[in-house]
Amino acid sequence: MSVLDDLKMIHNRDAQDALGVAQKQYLQLQHDFKGVDTSALNFTSTDNIVVAGMGGSALAASLFLSWPRVSKPLEVWRNYGLPSYAGSNTLFVASSYSGNTEESLDALREAQSRGCQIAVIAAGGTLESIATENNYPFFNIPGGLQPRMAVCYNFAALVQLFDGSGLISEGAQRELRDTAEWLGEQGKAFLPDVQTSENPAKQLALELIGNSIVVYAGPKLFPAAYKWKINFNENAKTISWCNQLPEFNHNEFLGWTSHPIDKPYKVVDLRGSIEHPQVQRRFDISAKLLSGKRPAPEVVQAEGDSHLKQLLWTVQFGDFVSLYVALLNGLDPTPVAIIEKLKAELK
Repeated sequence: MSVLDDLKMIHNRDAQDALGVAQKQYLQLQHDFKGVDTSALNFTSTDNIVVAGMGGSALAASLFLSWPRVSKPLEVWRNYGLPSYAGSNTLFVASSYSGNTEESLDALREAQSRGCQIAVIAAGGTLESIATENNYPFFNIPGGLQPRMAVCYNFAALVQLFDGSGLISEGAQRELRDTAEWLGEQGKAFLPDVQTSENPAKQLALELIGNSIVVYAGPKLFPAAYKWKINFNENAKTISWCNQLPEFNHNEFLGWTSHPIDKPYKVVDLRGSIEHPQVQRRFDISAKLLSGKRPAPEVVQAEGDSHLKQLLWTVQFGDFVSLYVALLNGLDPTPVAIIEKLKAELK
């Protein structure tokens, strides 16, 4: 029996039930943010959109940007301040799960000073107070989770914010609900009580354990690759990074051909039929030319018959894989103690 089939071990190490959160994540996509009034936002005058957030709180916007629904330029802002173009015709969305992320608060203050249209997504904190004081549309995410585990709440909030605005194509809410139901069924294959011999998430975790993990994707699945990077670093406390093709072929591709000679890495390729045909060819050709020079990639083929399904399926699968790697590392996946220490030091 695989160690990952020991449900007692899983229960003991996963003290805060991160696997249970992953199992129910599809329900976040169906969450209804009732009573949010967006009538104060003048969508007809919106020329561009800026979503400011960090880590998991920014990721939903990256996923949203990958989904070909938005009709206006959208930038995900992971920084202090704001891009120079932001002004009265900018729809600015402050996104922070805690509501206290200093970069997001700084960006919000700048958005206020420039007269941007403003909406807020948070689970409370200072952002909620500012939204209440200024009557900004406020999407209140349920609390009690880590930001990386609430990405689908955040995604649902963005869809609801933009639904009916004219800034995204019609039917987005319906497609999201249908995708959520489908993901709920798909996710059953990755649950702890499914034996390793039948569980692809457990199988991949066993292949990755003990290595730094490099995740590659094409542009359309790259937000999912970024989520995998977040997960391995925060859930499994295993160093990981990511990149996307075709950019990979213009620099990092060459780095694999030489040093370091000993490469303690595992490579994961996230592939989907939604990517450009030339991107798909680049994966094949890159693997051939780098054969024997880097570890052979573990290929994850995205499931689903739509862009949104492939994107969110890949996110869901990566969540389970990273949690199983955490358990193999002997760790509770949920706590991020050193990040909390950093925030305390910055204050």
